[in-house]
Amino acid sequence: MQPKPPMGDRRRSRILAGAAWVGVAIVLVVALVTDLQAHARNRDEHASLTAAQATLATQRTDLAVTRYVTAVTTNRRDALRTSVASTLGQIASTQGTLHGADVLGFLQAVDIGTLHTCLGGVRQSLQLIGNGDGSSAAQAISGVAAACSTIEGGTSDGLAYPFDFPDPDVILVGSTYYAYATNSVAGNIQIISSTDLTHWAAVGDALPSLPAWATTDETWAPSVLQVGATFVLYYSVRMAGPGGGGAECISVATATQPQGPFADSSTGPVECQPTLGGSIDPSTFVDATGTPYLVWKSNGGGGASAIWSQQLDPTGTAFAPATQPVQLLVPDESWEGGVIEAPDLVSVGGKYYLFYSGNLWKTANYGVGVATCAGPLGPCTKAPGPILASDAGMKGPGGASVFADASGTLWIAFHAWAPDAVGYPNSRSLYLRKLSTSGAVPTVAPGA
Repeated sequence: MQPKPPMGDRRRSRILAGAAWVGVAIVLVVALVTDLQAHARNRDEHASLTAAQATLATQRTDLAVTRYVTAVTTNRRDALRTSVASTLGQIASTQGTLHGADVLGFLQAVDIGTLHTCLGGVRQSLQLIGNGDGSSAAQAISGVAAACSTIEGGTSDGLAYPFDFPDPDVILVGSTYYAYATNSVAGNIQIISSTDLTHWAAVGDALPSLPAWATTDETWAPSVLQVGATFVLYYSVRMAGPGGGGAECISVATATQPQGPFADSSTGPVECQPTLGGSIDPSTFVDATGTPYLVWKSNGGGGASAIWSQQLDPTGTAFAPATQPVQLLVPDESWEGGVIEAPDLVSVGGKYYLFYSGNLWKTANYGVGVATCAGPLGPCTKAPGPILASDAGMKGPGGASVFADASGTLWIAFHAWAPDAVGYPNSRSLYLRKLSTSGAVPTVAPGA
């Protein structure tokens, strides 16, 4: 057994042990404090990192928004029109669904609300077309006409109805304007109406049934005339069956109201001119004495196309007895490219003006010319060059119809292609511009 150490030594040992424990405690406290500080710094750094990431995300979002806004404000309207026309062209040709490029074109050029409104109506219309419901499809797209018109440039260029509406004819009945056009999703003869020439809505198919001799889906270039309480519709149509041989002719239908339905109970066309290649593009006219006339185009056959006129009987539904067609114009101007068509005869201030289209209809070279005539049966003298041609906002204008609004102001209605979407199956939209006859030659107000 070992002896105990002296008392002093034991006291020193206890002091040293206590000091050691204190040291250990201090180390533990320092370590704990350091650990807590480290955790605190870690939390702060994590919070800072999270905040930085959030800031970065916000900045990225802001950058994306900035880029979007820049795209919206700098995107060319012509590019947008191409997307719109391409999309709406599918309606005219009753094809599939929207292409991704079209959607992108929309997104880059319009505010999202307008986009959703227009695009929703177009998609609904395409679905209805797929279901074979052309009438409802027309209603669907007319419901978003204002939004789609805004997308295509509003009314600055005279755009009135941004859907396929070729060869328009506009009349005023009471306080309502009715516009008729070549067959499309709405049926054989499209009809839309407006009370202000700005907002247009689809009415339906003005000619729901065709005579047995006519080919369905082959009706175009309508013209409507009011004779007393009867409305008379002339239109172009292709003859059906082996006997018809596909000839292009003119027929007539009647109704008791401007919106129809018009009925055609004929057993054959009013005019065909088979030796001249067929007759199309009828246009009605009434002179100061109340005498009605029909003006139209012969296709030309082996020769050139021509514009003709002939007096109608008092009912406006047939040619007057003992009358013959009179040739008014032939294509002899270089800009016409050997083709004239779509005549529209009007009388203003005692003068007779014959508006017509020239050149190939599916190109940007198409345009509208005018001739001054001594009367409904001519003779007529052309003004040089077209008075309405392609510009920055639209291409290939044609199918003109001149009318007066409720205040007496003259307007010219016509169809045209979007600048970068010329030719079938793209749409030809309805345009309206003011017309002046104060000079030697009528002039059309330019687009903005």
